[in-house]
Amino acid sequence: MNIIIFAALLFTAVSGTAAAGSSSSHLSKKFYHTSCPQLFSIVKSILKHQISKERRIGASLLRLHFHDCFVNGCDASVLLDDHGSFVGEQNANPNKNSLRSFDVIDKIKSRVEKSCPGVVSCADILTIAARDSVALLGGPFWNVKLGRRDSKTASFSDANSGLLPSPNSNLSVLISTFKKQGLSTTDMVALSGGHTIGLARCSQFKTRIYKKSHINAGFAKKRQRQCPKKQRIGIDNLAPFDIQTPMVFDNKYFDNLIKKKGLLHSDQVLFSGGSTDSLVKKYSRDNGAFNRDFVRAMIKMSHIQPLTGSDGEIRKVCGRSD
Repeated sequence: MNIIIFAALLFTAVSGTAAAGSSSSHLSKKFYHTSCPQLFSIVKSILKHQISKERRIGASLLRLHFHDCFVNGCDASVLLDDHGSFVGEQNANPNKNSLRSFDVIDKIKSRVEKSCPGVVSCADILTIAARDSVALLGGPFWNVKLGRRDSKTASFSDANSGLLPSPNSNLSVLISTFKKQGLSTTDMVALSGGHTIGLARCSQFKTRIYKKSHINAGFAKKRQRQCPKKQRIGIDNLAPFDIQTPMVFDNKYFDNLIKKKGLLHSDQVLFSGGSTDSLVKKYSRDNGAFNRDFVRAMIKMSHIQPLTGSDGEIRKVCGRSD
């Protein structure tokens, strides 16, 4: 996601994947069926209202879920606020001045706590919110398995350690980074398609639009008007990942890559004469194939090393460990 997008060693590639597999076996589609039957309707109603006011929120929540899962598993650690001597993940380099919509998760959690106090984890709320955001913006809907618990801490150093891919990552780094999380090259390309929604800051794509050759000249000039070359000027200006339908979840992102109109370097490397070109072409032609692979990849990602059983906790407030 950045929105992007949306990895790396948990312990080792093998042990991390094994841990994810064993823990995720405790997740269930009916986990809150009796303990909090209103959960899905609460999440959806709040998201519908919030996204109707600002469609970008959907992309932000998808990205939050990605950044949570890629740093030591899907445990809501990214939601923990800094306080006192505790420094969490939010101000690590990949996240600082970038992640947003924490307040939306807080609104959902507050409402859920009124209906089902002490029952639903913030990690599960974030998982559902990412799924519903995609669906509300025109993308696919899928069933999510629940039962995650929340971590009691977060790691600033781990979030800074390369677990999250950079907007300047090359293809081999992207493939390797996702592979270490148990995600295939197909998963990586499909998840990158999450950039069909959302915006990126000038600081993330300035190098590409001024110094890269594999870019459409007209597209580069258009982005340069929003992102001046002069240092520090306009670095927080925003541009859409998908210039065709920036707030609709569809396959136009892949069309843009074929036309050399990928916003980030890490977007365009997916179609640059390498091993992923065929997948980009496939998804640009077949929205159904993209949706199916995206759903499979999201489910796999949401099962990365969850805390279950008696591990972790159920936070009452998502930004603070109990």
